[in-house]
Amino acid sequence: MRFFSQRRHFKDLSEQEVLALAIASEEDDAQIYRTYAEHLRAEFPDSAAIFEGMAAEEDAHRQRLIEMHRRRFGETIPLIRREHVAGFYARRPFWLMKNLSLERIRSEAHAMEKEAERFYLLATKSTSDAGTRKLLGDLAAAEAGHQHRAGTLEEKHLADDARAEEYDSAHRQFVLTWVQPGLAGLMDGSVSTLAPIFATAFATQDTWTTFLVGLAASVGAGISMGFTEAASDDGQLSGRGSPVKRGISAGVMTTVGGLGHALPYLIPHFWTATITAMVVVFVELWAIAWIQNRYMETPFLRAAFQVVVGGALVFAAGAIIGGG
Repeated sequence: MRFFSQRRHFKDLSEQEVLALAIASEEDDAQIYRTYAEHLRAEFPDSAAIFEGMAAEEDAHRQRLIEMHRRRFGETIPLIRREHVAGFYARRPFWLMKNLSLERIRSEAHAMEKEAERFYLLATKSTSDAGTRKLLGDLAAAEAGHQHRAGTLEEKHLADDARAEEYDSAHRQFVLTWVQPGLAGLMDGSVSTLAPIFATAFATQDTWTTFLVGLAASVGAGISMGFTEAASDDGQLSGRGSPVKRGISAGVMTTVGGLGHALPYLIPHFWTATITAMVVVFVELWAIAWIQNRYMETPFLRAAFQVVVGGALVFAAGAIIGGG
């Protein structure tokens, strides 16, 4: 079960910290574009050249930000990165970039620049210095220009792709707002409640008591996950959408994940209820693997292995503790 984030919120950053965050972000994005260029160079050299140019522009942005920091705050730049700020847009780790298609890379690059533009527009509101405000506004405009360049990759190499940009944006928003928090909740509810439910079942062999424990664990976990998700990110920087919607998705799916194998204990016969609950757990874990494969692009066998092995270990822990 997740705990409240210890990361700072963007609104609490000082002007110096906002500049430092922008510098680190431009450096990261330049490296990502160079990784894309290297990946595409053999098959799509023209697209690789576009990403090399975008990386060079990110380097130029970083130099302008460093000069502004030097002028206003001196030589020492605070160490602050995306992962230190609640709700800051995340980037794929390197090992998940290597096998992306050109279409997917185009989509990722477009989203990167849209998120960066949003960041700079918010950052302009955090400073009262006219020079800094102008620089951040110029960078927001530059990132908007990058969005157009990323979009031309699809027109050049994927002209017969029927999906419109509006559909891509809507689908991505759906995944960020509903699927990701819902999946996290379903995994948490399905796995974390296994041990207390089956420990109670084997310790008492009382189906009604087991159901009450499962109900309490499921509802409690759902409330916790819902509030944690809603409080961890206001959605302004990350673009993940309403914290209320994400909290509802995480909370409801956490509760559903736990109730799935608690409800069978309404059956008064212990072994019938327990076997039914085990079947439900199997279905839940495979559903999680399917969602990871469908929306998160996790290879199905890898996702299945992770959730099945993890679930089996938690189930075994509960059975051993309850049977002991």
